[in-house]
Amino acid sequence: MADEDPAKIAAQLVELKVEHRDLDEAINRLAATIASDELAIKRLKKRKLKIKDMISSLESRLIPDLDA
Repeated sequence: MADEDPAKIAAQLVELKVEHRDLDEAINRLAATIASDELAIKRLKKRKLKIKDMISSLESRLIPDLDA
């Protein structure tokens, strides 16, 4: 993992954050409809949570390891 390119990780972070934001907007729009599809909302929320975990993982890879 030490040879990973920080620029590539940062680019992935940007893409994931955009997708995360887009999913949030889609969930809100879908939930606002009268005949909202609960299964679709659950799937979107699950995808959003997975993306959040991926973002956290990438952000932690950008932080240099400190030997205590």
